[in-house]
Amino acid sequence: MNEKLGKAHIPPQEIGEKMDVVEKRVFDDEATAIAFFQLVRTRLLDVNRWASLAGTEMSSFQLTNTHGNPVERLAEEGDYLKIDIPGPGTKIGKGYDWVLVEAIIEEQEVGMEAVTLRARPAPNPLSKSNDTAHFLTEQASSTFQVKRIRKNIYAEEHGRNEQANTYTVNTIDNVRNMLVGWAAMVGFSYPQWKSLVTGLLA
Repeated sequence: MNEKLGKAHIPPQEIGEKMDVVEKRVFDDEATAIAFFQLVRTRLLDVNRWASLAGTEMSSFQLTNTHGNPVERLAEEGDYLKIDIPGPGTKIGKGYDWVLVEAIIEEQEVGMEAVTLRARPAPNPLSKSNDTAHFLTEQASSTFQVKRIRKNIYAEEHGRNEQANTYTVNTIDNVRNMLVGWAAMVGFSYPQWKSLVTGLLA
């Protein structure tokens, strides 16, 4: 396996916690793997279907445009994800957690290809507030990748620099973010991402 494929697009770990979730599927021949990779690529970018891929226990995701309006299409750079996680939401997020799709990168080399979607906690695009509307701070990132290396297909999620967001102007939101962020950092979010990367390769 080429360990470098896609690695440059994962932010370095500097503060807080990190997480790496990887799933792999091997095919008998490269032609079948190439065809399946195209399906997996679409699944990765079709954010509105993530919950159905992963199962009912997962948070639900709604893709929105730069103005926060729901859209039914594949994700693009500059879009937002409106996330409904189990339990109470934030006031600033109008009950939701928000992340910005800051990068979508496609790579191709001989016998290899990869797609990266990197998202980062962000303000609610429907609000005038600049406070981050997510239980993690804006330094955190989630990098989702699908890769094909010859006959092998990988689906991955890499969380970096995860810290609870307790810096908003709303005290109740700060307490909620501290509790949800703590739960995520001690491993409660791992099953969710494991279900997603497994679902991408199903």
